[in-house]
Parts: sequence; structure tokens; C-alpha cells
Amino acid sequence: MRRAPDLQARRAAVHAASSGRLGAAHPRQEGPTDLRLVPPALAAWATAAVMLDAAAVWVTSTAVVCLVAAGVLLLVRGRAAGGGSTGGPVAGQSTPVPVPAGRASRAGGPPARGAWPRVSVAALLLCVAAAAVSAGLHGADVRRGPVPELARRYATVTAEVEVTSDPRLTRPRISGDHAAPASLLIEGDVRRVVEADGTAAVTRTPVLVIVDAGARGAGGETSADGPRSPWFTLLPSTRVRVVARFAPPAVGGDRIAAVLRVRGKSVPEVVGGPSGVQRFAGRLRAGLREATDGLPADARALLPGLVVGDTSRITPELDEAFKDTDLAHTLAVSGSNLTIILALLIGPPGTAQLVERRGLAPRLGIPLRTTALLGGALTLGFVVVCRPDPSVLRAAACGAVVLLALATGRRRSLIPALATAVLLLVLYDPWLARSYGFLLSVLATGALLTLSPRWSEALRRRRVPPRLAEGLAAAAAAQALCAPVVAVLSARVSLVAVPCNLLAEIAVAPATVLGFAALATAPVLMPVAKVLAWCASWPAGWIADIARTGAALPGGGVDWPGGWGGAWLLALVTVAVLLIGRRLLRHPWWCGACLVLLVLLVVQPPPLTRVITGWPPPGWRFAMCDVGQGDATVLAAGNGSGVVVDAGPDPKLVDRCLRTLGITRIPLIVLTHFHADHVAGLPGVLRGREVGAIETTGFEQPADQVRFVRKEAVARHIPLTRAVAGEQRRTGSLSWQVLWPPPRPAPDPDGPNDASVALLVRSGGLRLLLLGDLEPPAQQALLRSQQGALLGGVDVLKVAHHGSAYQDPELLRRVAPRIALISCGEHNMYGHPAPSTVAALRAEGAVVLRTDRDGALAVTGEGRELGVARD
Repeated sequence: MRRAPDLQARRAAVHAASSGRLGAAHPRQEGPTDLRLVPPALAAWATAAVMLDAAAVWVTSTAVVCLVAAGVLLLVRGRAAGGGSTGGPVAGQSTPVPVPAGRASRAGGPPARGAWPRVSVAALLLCVAAAAVSAGLHGADVRRGPVPELARRYATVTAEVEVTSDPRLTRPRISGDHAAPASLLIEGDVRRVVEADGTAAVTRTPVLVIVDAGARGAGGETSADGPRSPWFTLLPSTRVRVVARFAPPAVGGDRIAAVLRVRGKSVPEVVGGPSGVQRFAGRLRAGLREATDGLPADARALLPGLVVGDTSRITPELDEAFKDTDLAHTLAVSGSNLTIILALLIGPPGTAQLVERRGLAPRLGIPLRTTALLGGALTLGFVVVCRPDPSVLRAAACGAVVLLALATGRRRSLIPALATAVLLLVLYDPWLARSYGFLLSVLATGALLTLSPRWSEALRRRRVPPRLAEGLAAAAAAQALCAPVVAVLSARVSLVAVPCNLLAEIAVAPATVLGFAALATAPVLMPVAKVLAWCASWPAGWIADIARTGAALPGGGVDWPGGWGGAWLLALVTVAVLLIGRRLLRHPWWCGACLVLLVLLVVQPPPLTRVITGWPPPGWRFAMCDVGQGDATVLAAGNGSGVVVDAGPDPKLVDRCLRTLGITRIPLIVLTHFHADHVAGLPGVLRGREVGAIETTGFEQPADQVRFVRKEAVARHIPLTRAVAGEQRRTGSLSWQVLWPPPRPAPDPDGPNDASVALLVRSGGLRLLLLGDLEPPAQQALLRSQQGALLGGVDVLKVAHHGSAYQDPELLRRVAPRIALISCGEHNMYGHPAPSTVAALRAEGAVVLRTDRDGALAVTGEGRELGVARD
């Protein structure tokens, strides 16, 4: 029972004997930060980035010069030290020289004057030489062998490839009126290549394998669980044989020597299975996916990403939301994940060497050094399961340095640990020196180690609660340093990144811990793993909700100049904001006013926005959204309600348009036809709005977009109906009639355009004609149909097919609109609108407006008061 008092007495005696405020035995003893490793790490980083594609003569020259210079500096230091130790003191003139603690040389005397700067410069030069050699060798690996030449000739070969990464699908993108098919990307090393004439060569060259959608199982074969195909089941270290075509990489200076395109019905022929370690890691990852199968959609997609970086289930919409709110780092497994797991084992940072340390290890009675070994094994397993991405490698290297300090009992600053991690990683893999992900990871960690503690202390001095101060300081510091680099990549600055990261941070730790618990138990106790995954789904769903909510805010981000010029500009703006903010902290009322202004800027309440910008105009009847090369229009139905006709190609753009118009309820969505530039934005229309039904054309092509629309409707339990000529509907003062297509189109539609839904709309005394993408054959058939008699006297015409040259002159003469509106994208590849179409409309007396030049358009009034407002 006297053990604790005796232990406290011994600790008190040690602390009392120390000259430091915290005591020499305290691991958090304050002192100057040791920055000696920072210059060598930065120099090695810069050298590796430059030397990866440098000629051999430059690499050799740089290494030799640095080695010779370092040798000279060390030799000069050695002679100075030797000269100072050979002669003894002159008799009668001996004077003791006080030596500062920790600065005495090994011989017991003080270091020679100037010795430390020489050693530091020599160390920097040696690091530069090592980085130059490592980068030169890695760069040569990409350029040597037969693969680069085969790529220049676009040769078709039989190649044996060793897979080095998990297969991943590209995000779908809209190209014109169709969605570009997804491709499967696999990184690997070509180990053997056989040309068409039988010439064979053994090599080891990094390539990127692109499996086109036409390859069996590469595209289209998806399920609720994600893609299932022979390609998608390949694990790292698997060796496969494929017949493919080489091509040069799209971007030079990358770590791949060529692109290997697999087309047709090729399937991978496995000639060597994965290693035992990778099979085990694959079983763990597959077990986590199975454990999350029954979860809600967002949690099912997000949890594997949070735990092991598996983003294959992340939808494009959710991925875009994470990017808009600067939460994408949560999907890239990083140091925070490893820190959470190590803290669970060792205890919170700063307590590892205290008797009162917490964590599982001390509770189980595991000694400190054994704990460090367990932490090392856990770190290694973390890298294997999560795959060695830049952020994972950086986290593992930092963890290894800290664990080494823990095992030896020596205190280490985290800044030297980070510098050591950067130095070791750049020497091990110089390609990381050109990785934006690695740069963001290091910047975020540096912000947490340098700026965050100071800002947290400043906030606590102003009576901010400690927990809130730490979280706010961490989020703000990481954003301040990382935002310029993010601007280089996205040409956009998020205004909601700090609050979104602060709110998401609450859920990251429980989601990660529970997710890793599910990962570990899935292979042996799947029911338990499912329960753990269900518990983790709550914090994971919270994170997804934060991302969606932040991305949906109309002022959540602002466009910013891209490139490094924009990055430097943002850095200057950030410094200015920090300096001004430091002064504003002394004036709470000014701080409150600035916060209110920021909230109004981000939320942009429609009534306030209308007063300031004049958009949308009061009493608007019809709006044409600016969604690029596509169609998205809205018919006002009163009280925040509107009928949406087409959804455009981009969910973000159409959602932003509907928010500025104040549309919260949609009784009907009309999709005129299934081309991607009219339906791909459907998730943006459905986001956060009450939708009554979706009406489409009966011509169900292209098939992939038909499946997409049905999937979105089924997921939200929205009924699907078909539009048929003669159908009439009304909501409030808004009424419309379907003019096309007839039950059996005549003539048969020559593609989806001629099967477009055409509407004649009445809003009060205003008549509008919406023609979808009808082309001349269908336009002529419409004129001859029973509904053709209704086409005269139209006030507003939504010009067919983005104003293309394919218009029927007789239809334009019959309609003779007062206003003609054209939806098209700026500098689109089709040249829409055609000058001939614009001229023909103006010849009929129409005022022609177009979204590529005039932006979003809104029709107001009727009769003589008819007008169009521009956003």
C-alpha cells in the first residue's frame, strides 16, 4: 500500500534536483526546438525532385561535388579539433573555461569554434549527394530497357506484369452528349515482354495498365457491393500475362515508363499468385467490405475509405463533396489514422514515459520497450493493409522514429522526427518528392506541430475552452498551410474547410477505432464485425453528412487562379488575413461582425441574395441554368416550387442554380431524353429536395444512362413515368402539354434526339415552347401532327439541340418567337450555337440570348412587360 507514496516521493526528489521547470526526468521538458535536420531534409527533397529526369552526367557531377565539399569540410574540422588538443595550457595561465551542458565534446573540451556549422553544412551536402544518386537511379529505371522504345512505337506485345497497387476505377466524366466509359487503372512492373515477332526481353519497368471498358468485366459489371471482375480481384504482387498495346505516358516526368492498354475481351492470365502477406491483407480488406455490406449507402462507401483507404464504393457525388469541403484527406489513410491506433496502444502523446501513462499496453502490464516493439509491428501491419501510399509511408516513418525514441528512453522533438521521416522517405522513394499528396501530408503534419500549439494557446488565453481551442487551432493551421497547394490542384478555395474539418474530427477517431476493430474481427467473427461496423456507421455517416452539407452551401467555395502563381497569391492573402485577425482578436465585437458576414457569405440566404444581386428577379416565370454544354431549365410553380426540365451534365452546377432560384420542392422532373448532357446532373436536382415524379421519353437509349436514371429514382423511391403526346398537366397557375413524342413516333426516331420530349407551357398569359434536342425529321413530323396547330404565337422558345445548325426553317417560321433562349457551353467542341440558326431566329424578329455569353437567364412578365434577366 506504500508503493504509490514512495513512487511519488522518488519522482518529486528527481524533479527537485533538476534545474528545469518541469524536471529533467519529464519527457516534455521545454527547450529550443532542434532544427538541424530540417535543412538536410528540404535539400534532399528538392534535389530528388530535380534529379529524377536529369542526365547521368548531371547526377554524377552533383554527387561528386557534394561529396568532395563535404569531405573538405569534415577534414578541416578534424584538423581544427586535433590542433586544439595537442598543446597543453601555458604554465601559470591556466583558466577554467565553463562548458554549457550538452555542448562538451567527446574528449571533454568544448568544440572548436565554427565546428558545428561545418558539420551541419557537410551533413546537408551528404544528403544532397545521396538524394541525387537515389533519384538518378530511380529515374534511370524508368528510362532503361525495351519498354520506352516499344511505347514510342505503340507496339502490341504479350507482357508479364507484376501488380503493385490495388485496381481502381476512374470517375465517370461527361464528353459531349455521352458519358465516357470508366476504365480500370492498375500500377505494375513489366517483368517480361514478348513482341509480335517473338523477340523476348526480361526487364523491370514501371507501367500503368489501363483496362478499357470493353475488356471483360472491366466496365459495366457492377453491383451493390462494387465492381466484380477478374481484373478487380487482383492483389498486389500478383503476376499476370496480358496481350496489350504500349503507349507513351500522357505526362512526362512521371514514375511510369509507359501505358499498357488492354482492349477487347482480354482477361488476365495469372502466372504467379500474390504473396502470403498480400493475401492476408486482401482477406482483411475483403472482410471489412463484407462487414459493411448492410450499412446505409454513405457509411458503406465511407468506412472502408476511412480505415484502409478503399474508395471503390465512393460515388462521384460524395467524392466531389469531400473535395469541396477539403475533407478528402480523411479518405487518404494518413498519420491521423496511425496516431489514433498507436494512442490506443501506448496512450496519449506526451505520457508514454510517465508512470501515469495510459493505453492498453500499461493496463496489460506490458513494459515500455516491448510496447515500442508492438507499436512497430502494428505500424508495419498498418502499411501492408493500407498499402504504401505517400501519406501512409510518411505516417509509418514518423511513427518508427517516435517509437525508436520511446524504446531507447531518449526524448525527441517531433520536428526532427518529421524531418527524419521526410529524409528517409525521399531517399527510399525519390518519386515522393513530386507527389502532391506527400507534400500535403508533410505540410499538414508540420502545421500541427508548429502553428497549432501556439494558436491553441492563444485561443485558451482568450477563454476559449481547451478542447475547442485545440480542434480549431489544428483545423485552421492545417488549412493555412495546405490551402495554397490545394488551390494549385483545384483552382478553388473552400470557405467551409475549417468548420467542416472541426465537426468531422469529432467522428474520425470513433469511426477509425471501430472500423479497425471490424477489420480485425471479420476473418474470425463476422457477426461481431458486422456489429462493430454498424456502430462505426454512425460516426461515418456523420462525416458524410458534414461533407454533403458543406458542399451544398452556395458560398462554400470561391474560384481562385490555378497554378503556382495562384498558390503564392493565396499564401499572401492568408498571411494578411492572419495579421488582421490577430488584431481583431482584441476586439470581440469586430470578431463577431466578421463572423456574421462570413456566415452570410457562405449561406447566401435567397432573400438577402436577391436584394444584393437582383437574382433571381421577382416574379420570374422560366429560368435557364448555365450548366455548360447541356440543358437544365426550371418552370416556376410558386412558393419555392418548380418543374425542372432536364438536369444538365454536372450535378454541382444544376444544384447551385436551383439553390439560387430558391427551389426546394419539385412536383415533376422531365428528362427530355437520355443523353448524358441532359440527365447526368440528376443527383444535383434531387439533392435535398422533395420530388414528386420523374417523367422520361419512351426511347430508352443510351442504355447506360437509362440505368443511371432508374438507379437514382429507385434509391430515392421516386416513381418513373413516360411522356406521351397529348398528355396535359397543371400545378397552380402553371400548365403544360406534351407535344412529342407520339405513342409510336413517326418516323421512327433516328437516335435519342428525335425522341425528345417537347412541351408547350402556359404560365399565366405566357406561352413557352421547349423542344429538347429535336432534329429536322422530328421537327417536320411535329409540324404535321395534330399538335402542330398549337405552335403559333409562342412568346419564348427554348431552341432545340443547343442551337445547332440542324433546324427546320418552317418550324422556326411557324413558331416566330419573341425571345429565343439557347443553352450551350463556352468554347464547346460542336460550335453551338450555329451562326445560321442565330441569324434565322433574328430574321423572324426574335431576341436571341445564350448561356455561354449571357450566363443564367430568367424570363419575367408577359405581353408588353415580357423581359429576360441575366445572372
